[in-house]
Amino acid sequence: MPVRQLFILGTRGIPSCHGGFETFAERLALYLTQRDWQVTVYCQGATGKNETTEDTWHGVHRVTIPVTREGAIGTMEFDWKSIRDTATRNPALVLTLGYNTAAFCLYLRWRGITNIINMDGLEWQRKKWKFHERAWLWLNERIGCWTGNHLVADHPAIETHLATRVNRRKITMIPYGADPIGAVSRAPLEQFGVDKLRYALVVARPEPENSVLEIVTAFSRRPRSARLVVLGSYNPTNSYHREVLDAASGEVLFLGAIYDQSVLRALRRHAYFYLHGHCVGGTNPSLVEALGAANAVIARDNPFNRWVAGPQARFFKTEIDCDMHISALFADPTTARAMGKASNQRFESAFRWNSVLAQYEALLDRHLCETRRHLKTKASAAPASTDHKTAFDLHAPARSAIHTIANEGVEALETKIE
Repeated sequence: MPVRQLFILGTRGIPSCHGGFETFAERLALYLTQRDWQVTVYCQGATGKNETTEDTWHGVHRVTIPVTREGAIGTMEFDWKSIRDTATRNPALVLTLGYNTAAFCLYLRWRGITNIINMDGLEWQRKKWKFHERAWLWLNERIGCWTGNHLVADHPAIETHLATRVNRRKITMIPYGADPIGAVSRAPLEQFGVDKLRYALVVARPEPENSVLEIVTAFSRRPRSARLVVLGSYNPTNSYHREVLDAASGEVLFLGAIYDQSVLRALRRHAYFYLHGHCVGGTNPSLVEALGAANAVIARDNPFNRWVAGPQARFFKTEIDCDMHISALFADPTTARAMGKASNQRFESAFRWNSVLAQYEALLDRHLCETRRHLKTKASAAPASTDHKTAFDLHAPARSAIHTIANEGVEALETKIE
């Protein structure tokens, strides 16, 4: 049987330290490696180092590429260098996570390398971005739709959105996954003083699109004889963060960002209910993890959250709605327990990692076989050619644009980085 090989681009690397795509990349890489795939994951190295390094982590081949800048420019530099390096290795199949620099993926298309792109959420709709940043993200979403050989949507609403850009047959819907959280000791909660108290939980970046201010304000409208535990990094010099902190009553606890998984699992498992305010995006990892912890859920009312959380969750549009649901659940433990059971059933039906990863393997296998058939047919039909531009039937203007990025763009980007 031919070796099955996959290159994973678009994340900061593994092991995961950031959540989201990094966690997914780690889980998929380990899953496929155990099933006899050869998996390469590109990792962003430290700023200032010069040499690209390679090693093996739990059977996964890692390529670590250093960058010369911090922040968004450094990420763009890393993405471009990863794509250049990938092209030199000429793999049969690439999985790119996210479309923020999809313009660079034109180079893979020009080189005839099959590239499946996970299109993430509607990142360009986030209010935190400046106009030119939103324009860049919107443009790259369009480019990603066109240049990817196939697209993955992690939510039916994202699939529907992408179908306005490309034929729906080019899209596969596969949600995000999580592990169930079973019996967990309450001991880690002692350090926060909530081991013997009822508390609601919020796990979210403090951004307007995540409705943290509305949730904190709603909880603080009246005494609860309970706590609201808020996870995330808050900087008092940030105007939005300051507004959230000022809106909180004495029953709101800001615990900062917690990366210790044993503590995080305990906080999730023993929460009386989970509050989720995300407005933008597809299948949110934090909401899926709440379902896996069998939490009752109160979520912002939108198509994304309704599909993920299921019909037994409670949904709010305003602070008054949120306050009403919070009061009702604290007053009705029986309903809260029933909602928690419904959350667990919803999780088991759609979001277990093994099911999610098996769907990805089936998709990757199909495209790997199609790529091999295409290359075999091409080799038998014509003499070998080094002209990668013939790998796909592209219009002349598109070929010209790709050629510019692939050649002149290389020098331009590297000059800017230097």
